[in-house]
Amino acid sequence: MVARLAARGVSDATVLEVGGGVGAIDIELLKAGAREATVVELSEEYDGAAAELLAENSLRGRVARRHGDFVELERDVDPADVVVMHRVVCCYPDPELLVGAAAGHARRLLALSFPRDTWWVRIGWYTVDAWFRLVYRFASFVHPRERILGAAARMGFTPVHEHSGPLWHVAVLERR
Repeated sequence: MVARLAARGVSDATVLEVGGGVGAIDIELLKAGAREATVVELSEEYDGAAAELLAENSLRGRVARRHGDFVELERDVDPADVVVMHRVVCCYPDPELLVGAAAGHARRLLALSFPRDTWWVRIGWYTVDAWFRLVYRFASFVHPRERILGAAARMGFTPVHEHSGPLWHVAVLERR
């Protein structure tokens, strides 16, 4: 994902990562030339490790962190040149709402990864998901590719790269 975004040009770009965890993708995009990044993350649990990674990479002060549900916070989050959602769409029940909000914040590029919608992925996914729902009270979803990319298309984005591995599908889209 980082290589494909860098190939499209991230020099001096602003980055917004929704569900960025410790911000590893942001760090790689900053190393590739991006100017600054914002991470919107549900959990504050990642903040300590994120600060350590930024310090190790001499990038302190270049990444802002926000906490909460991006769809609920979106009015208070500035748009960015590049918006990234790596393994996040599967954690949200309404892909059109989440991807639409992310696409609405992306000036130029939108990068997404999400589980492939195949019968074998669905069987495995929902087996593991049943455990997560029971133990952690956390649900995840396998949404159809058409719903996910359709939400981005309605916001003016078209795919410039797509790749499917055994489990994950990666798409990089550019605003028309």
